[in-house]
Amino acid sequence: MVVDAVLGAAVAVVVAVAIAANLGGQRSPEPLAYLFALGLGLLMLVRRRYPVLALVATSVGLLAYYVGDYPPVGLALPVAAALYSAAEQDRLRWAVGMSVALLAISTFFRVREGDDLGYLLGYELATTVAVMAAAVALGDGVRARRMYRAEQRRREALMLAEREHEAAERVEQERLRIARDLHDVLAHTVAVVSIQSDVATEALDDEDDEATRAALATIRSASSEATRELRSTLAVLRRPAEGEPVLPTGSLRHLDTVVSATTESGLPVDLRVEGEPEPLPAVVDTTAYRIVQESLTNALRHADADRVELVLRYSADRLEIQVTDDGHGGDAGTGRGVTGMRERAELVGGTVAAGSHPGGGFRVSAVLPVAVHR
Repeated sequence: MVVDAVLGAAVAVVVAVAIAANLGGQRSPEPLAYLFALGLGLLMLVRRRYPVLALVATSVGLLAYYVGDYPPVGLALPVAAALYSAAEQDRLRWAVGMSVALLAISTFFRVREGDDLGYLLGYELATTVAVMAAAVALGDGVRARRMYRAEQRRREALMLAEREHEAAERVEQERLRIARDLHDVLAHTVAVVSIQSDVATEALDDEDDEATRAALATIRSASSEATRELRSTLAVLRRPAEGEPVLPTGSLRHLDTVVSATTESGLPVDLRVEGEPEPLPAVVDTTAYRIVQESLTNALRHADADRVELVLRYSADRLEIQVTDDGHGGDAGTGRGVTGMRERAELVGGTVAAGSHPGGGFRVSAVLPVAVHR
């Protein structure tokens, strides 16, 4: 508003000075002529909200001023601010159209009145066109820069929103991964501890010290393994920004520990490895380990089985895992265990299928690539 007021005052003063110069015309400067100058200045107060109205009113007022035969004030100077304002407010066609109309009307009447064509067309017309074109171009340039800055701000806001969304997705993925790790570690350990506690209790009742010590040793071993893996998982939380992510310690290298704990808990595991074992990417190695761990835990807790067969089948491009028990079978359900196995496999480009085995019992089959697909 302050800028508009200053611009309006400048327009009024410039036009009033031109009127006061009294460079021609049949009538000398009168109060009405100065009111015209004041009116042009006041129109600048509405130039932003009503740019076309300000332009049209300025142009009509200027034509009426000359019809009144007052001292000349030029053509371009009185309308320059209105032309600039129209172009700045994205009314470029109005600005160009009104400029052409004013030039045509002014030239027609001045030629009719007998003005010198050489001066009129060779000098004054060129000067007037240049001033009008400069006002329109300046206004359109300001509008373009304003739109460019607005577009920049919009893009920056979109980029910030995308970064925030990606960060939120990464946090969510990390949260789910940690939740799966905690579930796998704790579920297996709790199952082993629970069963071995029952074994120790029965051994105490039977005064079988050796069986009691064996059960307690298994509990201790399972607890130590769980503690080690929990520390590894918590290390990811404590060092989220230090270099590469810290991977969990779960690995097929530790498979014997899980198999032994399951066997010592009363569910013998027959482990068979087919093909030549190859070093696996860390994330695939961890995924394979967790799938086996969760499958054995489920068999131990829910299958009421007498034996489990675990097969690891290595080939050139994939690792196949089959965990089959001879229990009562059943549907895979929607528990966290099976869901977690599927999520883990999908993250490395693999698959997991779980359900009743045609020959009886329950089977978990997983296929994992030996190379991670990104």
